[in-house]
Amino acid sequence: MALLDAVTAAAVSMSDLANDLILSMGYFGIFAASFIGSASVLLPLPSFVLVSALGAVMNPWLVGLSAGFGSALGEMTGYAVGWGGGKLIERKYKDWIKKYSGWFKHKRMFLLVFIFAATPLPDDIVGILCGIFKYDARKFLLASILGKCVLNIVLAFAGFYGAHWIAAALEGGL
Repeated sequence: MALLDAVTAAAVSMSDLANDLILSMGYFGIFAASFIGSASVLLPLPSFVLVSALGAVMNPWLVGLSAGFGSALGEMTGYAVGWGGGKLIERKYKDWIKKYSGWFKHKRMFLLVFIFAATPLPDDIVGILCGIFKYDARKFLLASILGKCVLNIVLAFAGFYGAHWIAAALEGGL
């Protein structure tokens, strides 16, 4: 168990802010750290290690859900950038936007947002495009929440099972 604690402490201390948030606020700290990590458009701060490490020592379901909701709400910044910056982009790419706006509004965008949110694919770009094309913000947020929760629950359980497996292997228990 000492090895598990050391691995967790190293992962959690990757950022003083994340460390302070989590130690002082528990699951809300995970939510806040994930929100901050996802709110930085195009330069995301990786929370994968954090979620995996905390899944090993906290309830992985709650770690995954907290991180998922925080990450999804953070992704709204990319959507907002697209929504607000859309006017600037519209001037330059007016024909392209007119051509593809129908597809973005009506064709399987929910599924695309979900897939990008549930995988390590660059979902900031999808969020910006959804904002530019004025895709329904509620649908974007719901697809992001579902996808980010799936991703983070998987990561938390990977930490939960992986840390115990690694500790057992190192202690000769395999």
